Amino acid sequence: MSIPVLDFGACSLQNEPDVSDEQLCSLSEEMKTAFLKVGFVFLKNTGITEEEVARVMDISKKFFLQPEELKKPFSRGNFPNSVNHGWVSMETERLNPRRPGDLKESFNLTSLDPDTKWPSSEDVKDFQEILTSFYQRCKELSLRVLRVMALSLGLDPEVLLSTHRFIGTDVNGTTLRSLYYPSVNSEKAKEGQVRCGEHSDYGTFTLLFQGSEGLQVQNRSGDFVCAPCIPGTVLINIADLMQRWTSDQFVSVVHRVLLPPPGDSSTRQSMAFFVHPDDEALITCCDGSNKYPPITAGDYLIERFKNSYGQN
Repeated sequence: MSIPVLDFGACSLQNEPDVSDEQLCSLSEEMKTAFLKVGFVFLKNTGITEEEVARVMDISKKFFLQPEELKKPFSRGNFPNSVNHGWVSMETERLNPRRPGDLKESFNLTSLDPDTKWPSSEDVKDFQEILTSFYQRCKELSLRVLRVMALSLGLDPEVLLSTHRFIGTDVNGTTLRSLYYPSVNSEKAKEGQVRCGEHSDYGTFTLLFQGSEGLQVQNRSGDFVCAPCIPGTVLINIADLMQRWTSDQFVSVVHRVLLPPPGDSSTRQSMAFFVHPDDEALITCCDGSNKYPPITAGDYLIERFKNSYGQN
């Protein structure tokens, strides 16, 4: 399986959003082909620079390398108005519930509410500013991707845009997730334990910025193949609610991150922007079929969190 690379320059964040019909048509057809055949696509020339990605990864790593007692006050679950916001410690999450806890930690940014408490020690005093700025950049790019995606499905762009109006508020589950995979002694890991268990994403689609290779993607034959890390690109994959929305035209592909080989002490970082519809958006099959029953995006997300964390 080869993941295609699309030039998103016509819709780049460096350009005004008014793109010619001809450019949009060409880009939407390329995107449709990628999502029908693979479920993943690399976008280049998005307007988000390598320097921006490096900056957010650098401040994130400083946060993760702090002692646990400095991170614990910001744990996921400590923010009543945003249940998915905050730090997730090692082995807390099991994206494949049949495996032991994942050997990774993360920080989830789900709400831009100014009253949210943020880490502010000297080493990470810019943490809030850098992560929220990157969140906004990913939001802007996602809205442009949604427009092209709608056209690829033969829909009015407003069909998708109108269900993603509240990204960055407490009534939308869209999350910027900074992920850190520390060095692992494979011989001491639990049986079946991996860095990130086999799973598909939950919402509309995901933007992934990788610091290094390590991601494996399941092809249509059921085999896992390594996804490359292409500097200057963002990797996009379809998520579960979009698969339901499109009656399986676009498929949400299973992926994972295994342990490094014995003797490999390298760490890994990535930034994932999980795009979700607004909580109250009712997801029904856009072709008018009844292949999947209607469900609100918020209810679906809660069910998936129960599987990953064993709780709401």
